Amino acid sequence: MKRIILVISVLFLTSCSQTNMNSESESSAVIEQVGEVIDCTKILQEELWTGGISLDCLDQSQGAQLGALRGPMIVNVWGSWCGPCVEEIPHFVSFNEKAKDVVHLVGVNVEEANLQDAQKFVVANGITWPNLYDSDGRSRQFFGPGVPVTWFIAPNGDVVYKHIGVISSESQLIKLTQQHLGITV
Repeated sequence: MKRIILVISVLFLTSCSQTNMNSESESSAVIEQVGEVIDCTKILQEELWTGGISLDCLDQSQGAQLGALRGPMIVNVWGSWCGPCVEEIPHFVSFNEKAKDVVHLVGVNVEEANLQDAQKFVVANGITWPNLYDSDGRSRQFFGPGVPVTWFIAPNGDVVYKHIGVISSESQLIKLTQQHLGITV
């Protein structure tokens, strides 16, 4: 029973959600992590997410529209059922710990049998960055078929590189980030 409560608690603490801010700004996306709330307005700036396909967060709160992603950002498209996705997640977890102050990481879960499988995967793998959920395959027209795929997004929203297939090491991810986003991690 304690384990179930812990899993549920961690799940709610690592997914996206909406919270009201002061009267100067309407609302701001936040990520809650164990013991802290991180303001994600610079990650999921609502005024910039104004076009494209709208996806909710894994916790089923309001998410974002994909057409206006702004970086520097890395978008990793994954599925818990995908062997190569499972293989690369530890590299992203380690990378995120080192790079979270200079580049934002966002996940997009696709083609999942059900929402709970994705939520369990996030908890089990220590994923702490925002993850959107494509419940009906709408993102295929945006990302294309197949996973894993990792997109590198420039500050102006341009996709500067699209890596198809598994990221085989953290050093590969660091190298791609430096090469395509000009960011040293």
